[in-house]
Amino acid sequence: MHIVFMGSAELSCRSLEALCADRGHRVVGVVTQPDKPKGRDLKSASCPAKAMAVERGIPVLAPAKVNEPESVGAIRVLTPDLIVVVAYGQILKQELLDLPARGCINVHASLLPKYRGAAPIQWAIARGERVTGVTIMHMAKKMDAGDIILQESVPIAIDDTGGTLHDKLAEAGAALLVKAVAAIGDGRAARVPQDEREVTCAPKLAKEDGRIDWTRPAGELYDRIRAFNPWPCCFCGLPEGRTLRILKARVEGVPGAAGEVLETAGEGPLVAAGDRSLRLLNVQPEGRKAMTGTAYLNGHALKKGDRLL
Repeated sequence: MHIVFMGSAELSCRSLEALCADRGHRVVGVVTQPDKPKGRDLKSASCPAKAMAVERGIPVLAPAKVNEPESVGAIRVLTPDLIVVVAYGQILKQELLDLPARGCINVHASLLPKYRGAAPIQWAIARGERVTGVTIMHMAKKMDAGDIILQESVPIAIDDTGGTLHDKLAEAGAALLVKAVAAIGDGRAARVPQDEREVTCAPKLAKEDGRIDWTRPAGELYDRIRAFNPWPCCFCGLPEGRTLRILKARVEGVPGAAGEVLETAGEGPLVAAGDRSLRLLNVQPEGRKAMTGTAYLNGHALKKGDRLL
């Protein structure tokens, strides 16, 4: 089959790599997001999927609006039998969904219908799940609601972060995608409708999602700290008005008033949450590099009894 791959984010790269290595099919084009300013100097930078496609000599399209007639026409010229979408970043309208003879499929980083939406990896951790997975589905007009082709479960380790789980799911998704494409090519791909009664949502993340509410249970905060690392990253306010990013923590049993600094020794500050407390093991002060909790205590005037906001 001729395949057009649509992807932009880092999550998509492993799937693109797997499709390129599959000699039974040919990736005839890659559709990505346009280059965007990046870094302090705001130089134009390509998304990860585009960089991989260029390196492999695959034609690249980067339309600002993929559903515009000109963009649809350019994709039609590639004569795809199948369109594969992985972390692309734009919603496809019906004209594009109907374009390839074998349809459009999507790799989604959850066990649908759980965690439909833009941030399934992070919300699965933040909400205390111990198992997630990947789903290959036929795409439909309603986002993440298409019939399921294949699914595979992936355990969430107690120390997984949004970053580490991302990498696990990228690997699992790529392997499962190759199986799904083979099934489509052979005309034996399943179509299992999703149970709408089981739907949960994983909305797009905002920076404010990382703000720590010290009145919440310590276990819940621990999960959010892991989930939102590396982005948007959990943070709180310091007594002097600056912010502190919390990159890694550990739940401990000492209670206290929410946000109160209970200890300023050892591996890092011990801060009371809604029930137990959190030991801040790795942090990043505003305007500084990341450091251990011990290094932070050695260089900052945080005192027992201070209140983090």
